[in-house]
Amino acid sequence: MTLLLDVRTLSKSYAERRAVDGVSFQVQAGQTVGLIGPNGAGKSTTVSMLCGLLRPDAGSVELDGVAIGAGPSEVKRKIGYVPQDLALYEALSARENLRLFAALYGIKGAPLKARCDAVLALVNLSERGADKVITFSGGMKRRLNIAAALMHDPQLLILDEPTVGVDPQSRNAIFDTLEQLKAMGRSLIYTSHYMEEVERLADHIVIIDHGKVLADESPAALYRRLPSQAALRIDLAEAAPPSLRAGIAALAGVSAVSADAGGLDVLLGASADALPVMAWLHSQGCRPLHFATARTKLEDIFLNLTGRSLRD
Repeated sequence: MTLLLDVRTLSKSYAERRAVDGVSFQVQAGQTVGLIGPNGAGKSTTVSMLCGLLRPDAGSVELDGVAIGAGPSEVKRKIGYVPQDLALYEALSARENLRLFAALYGIKGAPLKARCDAVLALVNLSERGADKVITFSGGMKRRLNIAAALMHDPQLLILDEPTVGVDPQSRNAIFDTLEQLKAMGRSLIYTSHYMEEVERLADHIVIIDHGKVLADESPAALYRRLPSQAALRIDLAEAAPPSLRAGIAALAGVSAVSADAGGLDVLLGASADALPVMAWLHSQGCRPLHFATARTKLEDIFLNLTGRSLRD
């Protein structure tokens, strides 16, 4: 792969608080990197420095070997940024919004019309180009927000929580657009609180917390970090007593057991380890209402690295 973005030891402080503390990672050409972390982890500050909107206290960001500074520069034309807050003018039509963003990059004439047509088709809004944005659904606005960031045909698209507040159909439409962009060779940085989105889209994942990088790996390498590679959900008619949880935890192949009012979650070394667990429950006279196995999720890895405490 060819290196596109090189982030080296970025740091940023606000008064006594270190928001970003030595963050380093890379993005290869054509790669989708998922950037995830709890609230207050430093994701938004990091993204602002990647885009050149915020000057780091230390460290550097290079795109195609050229440093990204805080002021205007030609290298920034290679970056498209989709902010979490919609950057659209609702009184204007979709095309008028796109023309406005294109003007910032000096795009006009025949290339402007061709580019508007291309990005509207990409986000499946070709039939709504003349309609005012105020008439759009939340999902349509999110898709137009992505289209605006693509008007100058950037090499790298940075998306900050692009599916906040949208319905499942709109979310899938956004996924389809991003997968098309990846197939076209574009590089993506995708921040999200939805682990299933990152699992679907990213081929590399960076997890940050308290301003530091905790993981910078492929999904496969992250899954190998946990002793459990599978999970078993057991639904019970009543809450499991401590003795039942302790008995399961002592079985070979079981790495962790947690309980709630509805049943048990058992983390396993492999899917085959579910059979001894079910056999042991049967020997204890326990009859589950329902059980199901699944692969360990990215959320399990995320919580294992960052902790389970509530972040405000």
